[in-house]
Order: sequence, then C-alpha cells, then structure tokens
Amino acid sequence: MTSLQLLSLIQTHIESSTQLLIPTPQNKMKKAELVFIPTPGAGHLVSTVEMAKILVDRDERISITVLIIKLPFDNKVAAYTESLVASNLPSRIKFIILPDDNQSPPPGKVPYSSLESKKTHVKEAVAKLTGSPDSPTLAGFVLDMFCMCMVDVADELRVPSYVFFTSSAASLGSFLNGQALYDQNKLTTELIDSGAELQVPTLLNSIPARLLPSSYFDKEWAEFLFGQARRYRVVKGIMVNTFEELEPYAVKSFYDGKIKIPPVYAVGPVVNITGDNYALGPGGIEKKAEVMAWLDDQPESSVVFLCFGSRGCFDVDQAREIAHALEQCGHRFLWSLRQAPTEDKNEMPSDYADLKGVLPEGFLDRTAEIGKVIGWAPQVAVLSHPAVGGFVSHCGWNSTLESIRFGVPIATWPMYAEQQANAFQLVIELGLAVEIKMDYRKDILNKIPTMVTAEEIERGIKCLMNPESEIRKRVKEMSEKAGRAVMDGGSSFSSLGRFIDDALDNM
Repeated sequence: MTSLQLLSLIQTHIESSTQLLIPTPQNKMKKAELVFIPTPGAGHLVSTVEMAKILVDRDERISITVLIIKLPFDNKVAAYTESLVASNLPSRIKFIILPDDNQSPPPGKVPYSSLESKKTHVKEAVAKLTGSPDSPTLAGFVLDMFCMCMVDVADELRVPSYVFFTSSAASLGSFLNGQALYDQNKLTTELIDSGAELQVPTLLNSIPARLLPSSYFDKEWAEFLFGQARRYRVVKGIMVNTFEELEPYAVKSFYDGKIKIPPVYAVGPVVNITGDNYALGPGGIEKKAEVMAWLDDQPESSVVFLCFGSRGCFDVDQAREIAHALEQCGHRFLWSLRQAPTEDKNEMPSDYADLKGVLPEGFLDRTAEIGKVIGWAPQVAVLSHPAVGGFVSHCGWNSTLESIRFGVPIATWPMYAEQQANAFQLVIELGLAVEIKMDYRKDILNKIPTMVTAEEIERGIKCLMNPESEIRKRVKEMSEKAGRAVMDGGSSFSSLGRFIDDALDNM
C-alpha cells in the first residue's frame, strides 16, 4: 500500500468516525414548541411576551407561539400586537390572534367566562403549528392565571400544562388558601365585616380579611376563580413572577412543601424595562416626549409620580382631594389623572378633555413651577428616570416589580383585585412601602369607595419622599437584588433553568 493510499484510508476512517460521533445538525438538538395562552388584557400579554423573550434567549431549542385572545373593549391589546409585529423580536416567537367571537360580557360580570368558547380556536391553531413534518415537538401549554380551561385542550393533545402566574408568590398562596376556605363554605361577606384576620401559608403575618380580593366574596367571581385554583393543583409546574430575595418566606413555603402543589419556579422579575411604546396610541410619541423633557428639568429624586394602572380613575371630588394634598405638601409631582368610563359600558378609563373643570380653581397655575398633570403616562420610562423619587401606586404586581426594579419606593393606594393584599405585603411583610390607605377599594364590593382625604394623602407623600427613610434604603437594596436574581447564577436564573429542564424532560 502506498503512502498516498494509506493517507486516503486514514482520512476515510476519520470522516466515518466523525459522522458516528457528532450528530448531524438536524439531530443535534431536540426542538420544542411551547404554546403560551395569556389572559385577555394588555397587562397579561406584556408579561407573557417578556417571559417568552427570556425563554428563547436562554435556550435555542425552544420556540414559542403566543395565542392572543382579545376583549372587545380593550384596544391596548391591538396597539401592543401591532408594535410587536413592527419590532425586532426573535424569529422563534410567533403570534396568532384567535378569531373574535364578539362576546363581551355585561359590565360587572366575569370578563373571562367566555374563554371556554375559545377551546376550538386553540385546537385549530395548535393543529396548524404541529401539522408539518419539520414542526418542533409540542412540549406543552403555558397558561396564564385565568386560562385554566385550556388544560382540557392540552390533555386532549396529550401534552403537559404549566401556569405562568403573573402576580406574587404570596398571592398564589392566598389564592389556593382561599379556594380551600371556599370549599369549606368559610368565605362570606360577614368575614370582612367581623374584623377577622386569617393565616395564609405564604404570609408571615396574619392578614385582615377585609384586605382579601373582593372577588373572593362575590358568588359569580368566586365560582370562576376557585374553579381555576383547583386546576392549579393538576398541572406539571407553576412559574411565578417573583424572586426569592423579594419574597423569601412565601417562596420557601412552596419549596418546603407547606402547600401541596406542583413544583413552583420563581423566575422574576419579568418586566418590560425598555419602554412603553406599545401603549403610545395616537399622539402618544409627542406626549411621551413632553413628559420626559419635563422630567429632564427636575432635580434627582425630587418628583413624586402618581399613577393608578390601566383601570385606575377617580371622580371629581377625589381628584380635588389629591390636588389639595399635592399643593399642601409642596413636592414636585407628575400626576396621571384619568376619567372613569360610563357605568353601563365595558370601557377603559380615558384622558380628561378639560382638566380645569376637574381640578380646584387656579390649581394648575399655582403649581405650574413644580407639577405636571397628564392623562396616560409612559410608566416604565417615568419610573426609570432619575428625577423620580417616589411612586403613589395602585399596587398592581407589574407596577410593583417595575418600581422595585428601578429602586423607587411606593405609597400604597390599591383599587381592586389582589392589590389590597399586595399593599399589605409591601407595607407589613416586606417594609418596602408606606401606606396611604391600604383598605381602599373600588370594585364589586364597594362601587362608591370611601373618600381618601387630602390629609391622608399629604401624610403618605411626605413619608414617601423622605430622603433619609429606611424604606428608601431597603428599596434600593432590593433593586440591586432584583438585578442579580436574573443574571447568570442568580436565584431566578437557576429556577428558570430547572423549569426548562423539567419541561423538555416531559416531552
């Protein structure tokens, strides 16, 4: 055998061995498709998209399809969806808008009760996703907190279901504890009036019953909500938008098995920290630019920001109490003031056409040097601005995480849903907020809320804006911990890794 023939034989052997030892690109990775189904509403959709971006960035095997269900009266979803199409999202994230059946529940009724009718649309959409030979393997459904009826679809397709819980770990424990009490007929309106306090496994302190969500005590809502909670106990796992350093007692209660539930993964803070462009709407770019230019002219940490979420709004009398408080306390302020929708319509709050007709006479002129009253607010951009030193908030969990992420302390003024319990947790459990009125509510149990006086508001704002307060220092420290939690080696980074491993192992 010549040396040339020997070299050729060795080369052939190496190539043959390489083909045996190194998988071809098609077989190198096990491709997995996760189908996310967020609860209708822009807030839930934003969190879902942020979670999807984190997952595909973390693991190149994963593709995600988000099935979007729209409520007829929520135009923010349409605006956000349009912005997503125009943005530079990873190619492994896709969106499918499910057909609109034009089913809008009457005002005051459960807005998610029509989700059952979407099961057929979900099955059809998933069938198209998995219909071609080169489609990734369907790894499971990731369901938002109120979409548990879709477990039936996942079961029919013989794939696992997971939950993405967009509120706190403490709220998850309260939700499951509420279901247990409901099943024992122990949740009645008399419980609120009695002044009773309840032990919740995810809270170190007992919580006054009056701070539980009003929906727990409404027959129609309770039946819907606790039907969802029962199904949490049969999924494969639950991702929670929190981090261990923020809620150590609550997260530990799940890890220790105090609550019998599938594995819980603390994966937060999952927040959109890059901006609010999805909600700009007509003229929004100019409005945002005007707000940011005004903040640029203010000293560092000098401005108190008042904003109450996408559904937060006040009548004229309450708006004037806020105005008196702002004028009396003398702090610089940026105030997002919205008008309530007509009572007999399912609509979102809107901007006031004439602020002078709402606010005390001469207020805008007297406070022109220190304050600015606006309608819609670019909340993320505002909270991230160095001029902002405090946040008067409704305590929605997305807003809470944004505020903590940017190191801005909160004064609590909850409105509805689990916000009263969030306020309790922030003030009493965690020491990260001051109270304005923790038990204020504007929902199905109290359609005419108690007036919050100018004196109460002024007292809360002065405490909030104290530059030497311990709360301010703790929030700054928690902001740093939030950043570390999602970095390589952080608690949430590791927890998300466990979720990915478990989800792909279940394929």
